[in-house]
Amino acid sequence: MAPIQHFIDVLHQTHKEEWEATPKFQDSISWLTNLFDFLFPNTRLHKKETYQGLLKKNQIDLENILLSYLDPAEVPIDSIVACFYGSLEAIYHDLRRDAAKIYEFDPAATSIHEVIASYPGFYAIAVYRFAHRLTELEVPVLPRILSEYAHRNTGTDIHPAAQIGVPFMIDHSTGIVIGATAVIGNNVSIYQGVTLGALQVAKELAETKRHPTVEDNVIIYARTTVLGGKTVIGRNSVIGGSVFLTKSVAPNSHVFNTHQLRIDVKDEITI
Repeated sequence: MAPIQHFIDVLHQTHKEEWEATPKFQDSISWLTNLFDFLFPNTRLHKKETYQGLLKKNQIDLENILLSYLDPAEVPIDSIVACFYGSLEAIYHDLRRDAAKIYEFDPAATSIHEVIASYPGFYAIAVYRFAHRLTELEVPVLPRILSEYAHRNTGTDIHPAAQIGVPFMIDHSTGIVIGATAVIGNNVSIYQGVTLGALQVAKELAETKRHPTVEDNVIIYARTTVLGGKTVIGRNSVIGGSVFLTKSVAPNSHVFNTHQLRIDVKDEITI
């Protein structure tokens, strides 16, 4: 067999195996777009009587996507679809709270609707909440396709396995990274360029907690990097811009990036 023919045979077999284990990208994004439009219509108002039909079609589309690459004898596809849409009302209300928090803290926002219709940070959070629910239901591959699509379009990279409370605010969106084992509490705000990452990247650490925990009511300002699975940002803390943290911060702390270290009676820390 000619070398080129052998390469083509190997390539075809590899592509066949990978194609069979992967949902089609365009189908996945079409489903995501229709789901977002169902919850937050922007270009048109759905007639009240059509909502049930739109929802049913979206359910069928998700089922067909899962059937295209998963074996129903091994994966409970019907149960996954039912559980996902059973969670949809709760996801919607969480997202409305996310949008309200963005509006509350952004003086440039004129309405909650403007946030929903145009803010990339809100869109990134919405896709995360869809993808995270699918991850909880142990759906492979599809959640990452959704999250990477949002990453590409918003500049925000949120792993769908991360745990993020409600409400959650992302301002300006660009350059944010939130790792797979990050845990973020309720009422947290982060700004552009923030990284919640790992101290060490090694495949053997895949099952360990590698990313930080951010407790309730924390604000992390622009370009700050927080690394490590044992690093905890205590509740009610404020982390200033351009801070680099690999150690935990006590609750109620204020951490700022200066060239000196001082601790005063207000537990204000500068580094």
